[in-house]
Amino acid sequence: MTQIMGIEKEVLHVLLGKVGIDAADDESMAEAFARVAWSTIVEPGDRVAGTVIEALGAAPALEQVIKRTTPDQVLDAIRDACGVEPAPATASEIAAGLERWVPRLSSADALRSLQSAAGVHGFLLTPSDELWPAGFADMGAHQPVALWGRGNKPSLEHIGHSVALVGARASTGYGEHVTMELTAGLVDRGLAIVSGAAYGIDGMAHRAALASEGVTLAFLAGGVDRFYPSGHDALLNRIIEAGAVLAETPCGFAPTKWRFLQRNRLIAAASQATVVVEAGWRSGSLNTANHAASLGRPLGAVPGPITSASSAGCHRLLREYDAVCVTTAGEITELLTGVVPSGSATLRVELELSVQATRVLDALAPRKQRSVNELARISGLSVRDVAAALGELELDQRARMLERGWCLSS
Repeated sequence: MTQIMGIEKEVLHVLLGKVGIDAADDESMAEAFARVAWSTIVEPGDRVAGTVIEALGAAPALEQVIKRTTPDQVLDAIRDACGVEPAPATASEIAAGLERWVPRLSSADALRSLQSAAGVHGFLLTPSDELWPAGFADMGAHQPVALWGRGNKPSLEHIGHSVALVGARASTGYGEHVTMELTAGLVDRGLAIVSGAAYGIDGMAHRAALASEGVTLAFLAGGVDRFYPSGHDALLNRIIEAGAVLAETPCGFAPTKWRFLQRNRLIAAASQATVVVEAGWRSGSLNTANHAASLGRPLGAVPGPITSASSAGCHRLLREYDAVCVTTAGEITELLTGVVPSGSATLRVELELSVQATRVLDALAPRKQRSVNELARISGLSVRDVAAALGELELDQRARMLERGWCLSS
């Protein structure tokens, strides 16, 4: 057999080697390439895909999609592999999953992702890699199928002893000062700093870690070949020298609102604790706090002036949920050995749209008209889910149907 999934083995071996995958045999090569392919097919956090991959393995699971097997056949394969009855997914869930995955099935896209990653000296991690963040296991079927990165790969050894510092993009001088102080203290205690490279608190956490000669890791919502925000190009280039820039979406993938929300779960899962330094009432960092709470991670919040709208989200975490008030690096380190209260409330951040509508909104363009099938392929949703989401967006006057398809409302 000279090919794996239609790709010449020699070509595949070279490309995988360029992103740090040492495939010793055909089976490991097929599994690694299948994870590359899956990362181009599914949107972050796809539970059904995670369930099938966990049960069958990435390569056999991909074969099921390539062969266009029926949902019942997929379930039979899962039962045969795991001896589980009933299977950990329903036929309707598998059917909806196949609707999402088949339109995106492309070996060319997978090869392009590998080539692009190699072009920026990137690397690829899979769950079998010893540097794979151990905390991801707590996400179960929601964990990434692969992790793409750029930078100092050995720096990932520090991720098991790290704290996530997150907060508002529209930060104040107070928030940035507190972030600098906390980061410096945490780095002095040998902790790595994890954040999302956004403007405001995230960026300050990374800069302060670098200034303190510490290790910092940034999780992106798009591919590691396109730094976002663009104003942080210089910062991200500095991070890849002392730490790493990471993403579950392959090179070439753009950051979208949905991917930002899903990126936040990686920040929470990878770290030992999450601290919200400064956040407004509806800040995106509350989404990270929600993921930390649902994973049982210690959650801290820094208090701010009661007159500051920029700290309203932190006060909400302290008042309504089980966040611990922290004001120093020493108090944050206490979180790492403390006991998370049982039966803690789960933070629910009010979102204006359903997650499906958010993904379809990301796929719409202001002037270009797109069909339902095209929107399904771009968003990674089934045609049925896209149609339902378009109805929601139309009622909300965010999308409109024209002669040749759907577009954003002006």
